Amino acid sequence: MTQRRWLHHRLPRAVPTFRKVRADHAMETAQDYVEAVSDIVHRRGECRVKDLTQHMGVSHVTVSRIVARLLQEQLVETEPYRPIRLTAQGERLAAESRRRHEIVFSFLVALGVPEPDAGPDAEGIEHHVGEVTLQHMQSFAERHTAETGGLDLE
Repeated sequence: MTQRRWLHHRLPRAVPTFRKVRADHAMETAQDYVEAVSDIVHRRGECRVKDLTQHMGVSHVTVSRIVARLLQEQLVETEPYRPIRLTAQGERLAAESRRRHEIVFSFLVALGVPEPDAGPDAEGIEHHVGEVTLQHMQSFAERHTAETGGLDLE
């Protein structure tokens, strides 16, 4: 099969796949930031732009732009020189992001991935895993924990 014919043959299936990946990437930043705001608020009592710059390792300008986007999406509330608070919608998104992260992390650890590696890997994977796959990951991790008592048998 020629390359052109192969590409044409594969394109109809590929378009929805890449569309999903692009949509996942678009939500990834919002998920990461609302989860970070939630973590900082629970740890320190409030979250400010400078806290997010330190937590995310990015500039003040980057955080300010992202917070402005989160304001437009009604995920956070804030005013100039005031702490950033999550809206009810932002809290739900943060909780969902945390749930997804914990499931992927548990799955990776159940596979034998060391925790220091599983944490950063889960951070990337959590945004791109569909709900069905996530349910299977959770089931696998739960079975592994039940069978081993949570012990790593390697």
